[in-house]
Order: sequence, then C-alpha cells, then structure tokens
Amino acid sequence: MSSSTDTHQPDGLDRGFFGQPRPLANLFGVEMWERFSFYGMQGILLIYLYYSTAQGGLGIDEATATGIVGAYGGAVYLATILGAWLADRVIGAERTLFYAAVVVMLGHIGLALIPGIAGVGVGLCLIALGSGGVKANATSLVGSLYAEGDERRDAGFSLFYMGINIGAFVGPLLTGWLQENKGFHWGFGAAAVGMFLGLVQYSIGRKRLPDDTRVVPHPLQPHERTRYVVLLVAAVVVVAVLALTGVLNAGNLSDWVVAITIVAAIGYFVLLLTSRAVSAVERSRVWSFVPMFVTNAVFWSLYQQQFTVVTVYSDKRLDRSFGDWTMPVSWVQSINPIFIIALAPVFALVWTRLGPRQPSSPVKFGIGTTLMGVAFLLFLPMPAGDHAVSVVALAGVLLVFTLAELFISPVGLSLSTKLAPATYHTQMVALYFLSVALGTAMSGRLAAYYDPDDETGYFLLIGVVAIVVGLLMIAANRPIRRLMAGVH
Repeated sequence: MSSSTDTHQPDGLDRGFFGQPRPLANLFGVEMWERFSFYGMQGILLIYLYYSTAQGGLGIDEATATGIVGAYGGAVYLATILGAWLADRVIGAERTLFYAAVVVMLGHIGLALIPGIAGVGVGLCLIALGSGGVKANATSLVGSLYAEGDERRDAGFSLFYMGINIGAFVGPLLTGWLQENKGFHWGFGAAAVGMFLGLVQYSIGRKRLPDDTRVVPHPLQPHERTRYVVLLVAAVVVVAVLALTGVLNAGNLSDWVVAITIVAAIGYFVLLLTSRAVSAVERSRVWSFVPMFVTNAVFWSLYQQQFTVVTVYSDKRLDRSFGDWTMPVSWVQSINPIFIIALAPVFALVWTRLGPRQPSSPVKFGIGTTLMGVAFLLFLPMPAGDHAVSVVALAGVLLVFTLAELFISPVGLSLSTKLAPATYHTQMVALYFLSVALGTAMSGRLAAYYDPDDETGYFLLIGVVAIVVGLLMIAANRPIRRLMAGVH
C-alpha cells in the first residue's frame, strides 16, 4: 500500500470534493457519462421497438416490446454478478470498471450501425454485460473511499447519485431530439459518443483511486480456471439451444430473467450465509438484508415502469403539444433527473446534519416503497382520453417517484457496502443489484397487463401492494436492526 493517505486509502481528512474524498469526482464523472449513454438510449428504445417501420421503428407488438425492455433492464443488473465475480476473482474492481465501460461503448455502436433486430440483439447484449460490470464496481469503488463508520458515506452516495442523474437528464434530451430530427440510429450513435467521453475522463483520473481497488480479493486458483471456462461455454450453448428451439423468445424474455434472477439471488444468499470466510457478525448482517432485498425488488418493479408503462402513457395519454411544437416522447425521461439533481443535495445535507439521528436504513426502505405506491395511486384521478393528461400533472407524479427514489436507491447502494462481508465486498453489491434486476424484469412483465383504455385496476392494485410492503418494512425495523449488528 502507498503511504499517501489522501489518494490511496480512505481518509476522513480528505474533503476536496464538496466535503467528500477527491477521487469521488472521477467516479462521479464516469458514471455521469455512462448514465448519459444508458438513459439516452433507453429513452428511445421502447418506441424504436414498437413504432412502425414507416416511423423508423421495428414494428414489434407493444406487449412484446415492453417485455424486451424489462428483460434488458433486468439483464443489466443481473450482469452485475459477472462484473462482481471478475472484480473479486480475476482483475479487481478498478480494471473491471474500465473494461466494462469499453463493452458498453461497443454495444451502443452496435445499435447505431447494425440495422434491424440484429442490431438490437447485439447492442443490448453488449450493453447489458458492460453495464453490469460498471454498476457493481462503480458502487464498490465509491464505498472504498470511506473508512468504516464515516458518516459522510450516505451523503457521498447521494452526490454520486446526482452525477448519475445529470447524465440521465441530458441523455434523453439529446437522443430524443436526434431521433425526431435525424432518426433512431443517430440517437444511438450519440449514446456511443457519450460513453467514449466517459472513458477518456476516467482514464485521466483512475490512478488516484485507492490501491486496494486494483487488488483481487479472492484470486482464482489455477486449477479452477478450466472449470469456469467449461461453465461459460456450457452456458452459451444452453442459451443458443433454447433460442434456436424457440423455448427462449422475445415474448418470454422477462420471465426468463425473473426466474434466473431468483435462482441467482438464492444462490448468493446461500454462499454468503454458509461460507467459512464470513464471520458470525457478517452472517447476521447478510440475514438482515433478506427483507430489504424483497422490499427493494417491489420498489423497482414500480419505479422501472418509467421505461415501460410511463413511456407508453407518455406516447398515448400525454398532451405533449406546446403550440406548433410537440415534445419528443423520450423527453419525459428527463423530468425525474431534474428533480433528482435539485433534491439529491438536499437529502445529502439532511442526512449529514442528522448524522446518527437520521432514520435507519429499513425505515428509509419502507418510506421509499410506500411513496412509490402512492405515486401509482396518483395516476387514478388523471383525465381520461387520448392525449388528455398535461405534462405538469405527470411531472407531479414523477416528483413523488423522485422522493421515493431518494429514500431508497442511494441508501441501498450505501447499505450494500456497509453490510458486505470483507471477503465478498463487491459480490454483496451484486446481490443488491440482483434485487434491482428482479424488480426491473418484473416491470416489463407487469407492463403486459397495462391497458391505456382501462388502467384503473392496474394502478390501484400495484399501488396498494407497494404501500402494504413499505408499511410492513417500517414495522419490522427493530428486529432487522438487531440483525444489522451495529450498522445504521
């Protein structure tokens, strides 16, 4: 380890970036550009799938298209397993982040240059694999900047989350404008350029990250390499056979992602709870994460409908006309990031000022999920009819989305690093993202039941279920905190 405490190991005295460690600025930047490309592409993906060929789209059935988007989103978070494994066992978190970002860029290039469904298949597979590596390891790297017990951690993650949403705000605006004026593939190309800029920026500052981010915590032994190569080849063969025989198809992708995510999550929990490398205290903390895993999955199954149901809603139910100008559908995706950018610093300040008096993580999870259910109930009084809902009214609903998100999402990222066993640090982050994967895939599955002409039952049932889950989490606060063994 280097003796330079200000750049190579967590140091409570380093407050060079808005009171946070200086390397947070570099991670803030690369995640901003990665999210620019990710959300910019996702802002136009669904309409590209179901718009007619005359409109520049692929003309896929709407229910199938929402299922593809949900499955893709779930696969992104499912891929954090691979990203975490590479970091913990092969090349370390810092190098995995860099190479994963390169794969993301190649995926966007594929979407931009390869026409038709082939471009969607190649592009989305590469982006999902690469984004999984970026997400798990960027979060882990942020956590590495803080010593245990540093109360700036939640505030630092909130600032990091603001960087994510600056990219998420600008991305859909640019890709949406390009889609409207130049075509879908120009929008996908802009996403590729954004990821390239992120790579350049990260390359300049990556040496300032702590040295231990380049260390492989649990190196793969030589005798294990053949086994994992065989497993990888077998997995590819199985997927190919399932696809060629029609068992795996565009219509049931989200179901497959849900099933695989559940199996993977159970496997991860079993690994962490039975490993001899996990102490009794660490095992108790892993148990505490079980109810929060479930609650988080419920939250994201609603929240991620911004890219399925809310996109369809914006296309068909929203009045996007302002005089002679009609706002692109994808621009609706930039409303939530505006609120995040405005409110994330407020939340960071509140958590910092409250310090040990702030609500516990289970309570924050419960409040966030309850608010998410309330947001869905707010769709009920909206006026009926095509293009009858004002942008202002939808923005009000998305404000509640934002408040819910700020209670649970940055807190969940931080919590996964605080509860993580020392030997499985990055893989605990991947377990958190598996809950997001499950919720995201479910958002695509649930969207198949949404009907713009008969939406009351849909919004009512989903909203009430989320509220009940959130209230149960708040009620279970004390026993969960006992299992957390001192983690707040």
